[in-house]
Amino acid sequence: MPAPGRSLGTVAEGRAPRTGLALTADRTIGAVRKRRSRQGHTCRSGKTLRHPRPALEAAPRPDAADNVAGRMAREWQDLFIVDGEPAQVAAAEPEEPGEERRVGRFRRLRESLRRTRQALTSEIQATLFEDLSDETWERLEEALIYADVGARTTAQVVEQLEREATAGDISGGQALTDRLVELLAEIARTGSDKIDLTARPTVILIAGVNGTGKTTTVGKLAWHLSKELGCSVVLGAADTFRAAGVEQLELWAQRAGVEFVKGPPNADPGSVAYDTIAAARRDGADVVIIDTAGRLHTQDDLMAELAKVRRVISKQIPQAPHETLLTVDATTGQNGLRQAKLFSEAVEVDGLVLTKLDGTAKGGIALAIAHELGIPVKLIGIGEKLEDLRPFEPQEFARALVS
Repeated sequence: MPAPGRSLGTVAEGRAPRTGLALTADRTIGAVRKRRSRQGHTCRSGKTLRHPRPALEAAPRPDAADNVAGRMAREWQDLFIVDGEPAQVAAAEPEEPGEERRVGRFRRLRESLRRTRQALTSEIQATLFEDLSDETWERLEEALIYADVGARTTAQVVEQLEREATAGDISGGQALTDRLVELLAEIARTGSDKIDLTARPTVILIAGVNGTGKTTTVGKLAWHLSKELGCSVVLGAADTFRAAGVEQLELWAQRAGVEFVKGPPNADPGSVAYDTIAAARRDGADVVIIDTAGRLHTQDDLMAELAKVRRVISKQIPQAPHETLLTVDATTGQNGLRQAKLFSEAVEVDGLVLTKLDGTAKGGIALAIAHELGIPVKLIGIGEKLEDLRPFEPQEFARALVS
């Protein structure tokens, strides 16, 4: 087998916002109020979403003695399924104790969401900790919309919180804040939050427009699979239209110590995908990750090329790709939601990777996408380091977002 990293082939309206941000016409508070009574939702094309959302239910209150570590994100081995069981960590024992390591990660996540949290916290303090009124709930709605939680998602969450507060089920600012966290976490839970690695090889297709951190996500994911889970990984450079895209992925393959397949300059992406699958099957690799094009002359061309790559893969392995992940740049806010809609209408998307959360005040977009599209967020990127790509855990994320 070639050495790791070596190439295997040659292939608004409404009130003025307090944060200084402008509400767009489709995100007014009036629209939020009207949408509260709507039942269900559909894609722009009119198709019912694949993962219908159940109504929010009252969740049991967390015990006050619960510490932050009890709400930590999943470990990498919890994200993956191997032979029907959670994956086992192959790396040596970490230097830090498990609880201390998880608390450290929560602090890192909380810091990455600082801009979003700062915009939310002041409004939460000015609403939930004061006398409740119609204006109170409107201000809370505004704050959530400014964080790009989305009009529809905001309406459902605030309506539920207002109903419980009016009924006397919850009282006091801290209790209301805790319940808000629970509701936001519940709204983000949808579909399967696992990645099944049972197939040999498991084929993971990574899609997304250029600039969303797609290739970096491929490299970091390969590193974690190789270094933490001990999987043999092959990367396929099927994004042949982007200048330096192949070279960037090759560097990531070297850094992760995994195999790499590329084609000649301007190679057909389908042929690169074909060669990558063939190399992985020949060498008995555990996982194949294929990077795809993020920009062509038109949107239709891009979707057609992505569909073609999927067909090439499925001809070699009928059930493949086993997982299709879509990268979305959190800094684009509602534009990211629209991108996710377009991709999910063109191809079957199993999960989302939300990147660049450390550079935005729009961190609530993770909740909007999961709720409105019914597609689970499986990974988030909160920085440039390898460890800053991590599994998404809704309760932890919601806590870091608002408190």
